[in-house]
Amino acid sequence: MGADHTRSAPPTPPRVRRILIVLVVPLFLATLVAALVLWPSDPPRPEAANDTPRYHGTVTRVVNEPCPPNPVVPEGTPTTAGRQCGTVTVRVDSGPDAGQDVQTPLPDGPGAPRVSVGNEIILVSLIDPEDPSISAYNIAEHQRGKPLIWLAVMFAAAIVAFGRLRGLAALGGLAASFAILITFVLPGISAGQPPLVVAIVGAALIMFVVLYLTHGISAETSVAVLGTLGSLVLTGLLGLAATRATHLTGFGSEDATTLSMFRSDVDLHGLLLAGIIIGSLGVLDDVTVTQSAAVTELRHANPSFTRRELYRSATRVGRAHIASVVNTIVLAYAGASLPLLLLLTADTRALGQIVTSEFLTQEIVRSVVATLGLVAAVPLTTALAALVVTAGWRDTPGPGGPGGHDDGPDGDGPTPPTPRPGTDRSEALHALSTARARDTSPATGSRWPDPDRSTDTTW
Repeated sequence: MGADHTRSAPPTPPRVRRILIVLVVPLFLATLVAALVLWPSDPPRPEAANDTPRYHGTVTRVVNEPCPPNPVVPEGTPTTAGRQCGTVTVRVDSGPDAGQDVQTPLPDGPGAPRVSVGNEIILVSLIDPEDPSISAYNIAEHQRGKPLIWLAVMFAAAIVAFGRLRGLAALGGLAASFAILITFVLPGISAGQPPLVVAIVGAALIMFVVLYLTHGISAETSVAVLGTLGSLVLTGLLGLAATRATHLTGFGSEDATTLSMFRSDVDLHGLLLAGIIIGSLGVLDDVTVTQSAAVTELRHANPSFTRRELYRSATRVGRAHIASVVNTIVLAYAGASLPLLLLLTADTRALGQIVTSEFLTQEIVRSVVATLGLVAAVPLTTALAALVVTAGWRDTPGPGGPGGHDDGPDGDGPTPPTPRPGTDRSEALHALSTARARDTSPATGSRWPDPDRSTDTTW
C-alpha cells in the first residue's frame, strides 16, 4: 500500500532510504524485544464468583401507581420527587422461564432504567435468602447489543465508503490497536509491570502497526513514525516531571480509588502516566502524518524550495493545525470529566483550593502535558521531513532561483523536475480578459465552441 496521493511522489534517493531503514528497523526490533520481555506470561484472572443469573426479556405492559408516602422523609422534599412506582409485565425470552410472562417492580432510584412497552431489557433472578426456593425477577438494564452492532456497521460503512482501500486499512489499524491494548497493555499493567514502560512500549507497537498499515511503507510514513516516537518519549518524560512536581498520587478519581480496593498492587501513579501516553498517541499520529505529508506535497509542488523554505512553509501549516488540536484536547478531557467539572459549582471552597486539589490538578496535567508533546511534534517531524525530501540535492542557488538545484543531485537520486518558467503578468491578464467568438458557422453546423476559446465565465 503506497502513499496516500493520487500522483506518485518523487522517488527517495537510495542513500536516504538506507538511512531511514537503519533508523526505523532497530527501533522496531527494540520495541518487539521490549514487548516480548514485558508480555505477561500468566496474567492474573479475576476470582470466580457466583454471578446473579441474567436473562433477556421484552416489556409487554407498564402500570404506574402512586408511590406510598415515606414516613421518615417529609413529603415534597427533593428526595421523594421524581419517584416512580408500579409494576412491569415482561415476557421472558431466555432462561428456564422462557416464553412466560412475569411481573417485576418498576425500576426506581438514581440511575434506574426508564422502560416502556416494547423495550428489550435484562432481567436478574434474585433468590430470597431466607427461602432459596423463592425467586423473583428484577429489571437490571436495557439490552444494548443491537444498537451497538448497528452503530458499528454504520461506522465501518462510512469509513469504507469514503476512504475505500485506505478506509479498510484504517479499520484494520483500529482493530490492531484494540488487540494490543487488550492483549498486552492491560494485562501487563495488571501483572505488576511498570505502567509507564508498558504504555510507551505498547504505544510504540501500536504506532508501527497502525501507521505502516494505514499509510503504507514509504519514506513519508517513516518520518511520521520517527516524529511520533520522539514525541511519545518526550511526553512521557514531561508527564513524569509534571506529576512529580505536583505530587500527584493517581488517586484523583473514583475509578482509581475503586481499582485500588480490588488490585492493591497496581501503581496508580504510573497508571496516570500510562493514560497520558495512550491518550496522546492518537492525536500525535494525526499531527506527525500531516506534517510529513505537507512537506512532501510542498516539495512536489515547488522543487526549487530550499530546506529552510520547506521547513518554514510546513511549520505554518503545523501552527494552524496545533491551534485547532489544542482546543480538541482540552474539550475532549473536559467532556470526559464533565461530572467532575460540575462539582465546581457545588463546592463551597475557594477557587484556588479547588484548582489545586488532586482531582482537578490531574486533569490540568493531562491536558498540558499532551499539548506540550503535540507542540514539540510539529518542529521535530517537520525538520525530519525536510531533511529527507531534500537529501541528496544541493541547496546552493542556481539558475532556477534560490535553492534551484540546477546542478543536479550530489547523491544517487534522480534529477528533480525543472520549475516552470514564469509568465508575464500583462500577458496573463490579457489572455483571461479576451473571449473568442463562438464558432456558429452554418457551414460547419457545429454547436460546440471554438476549441481555442477561453472557458472562463464572463462576469
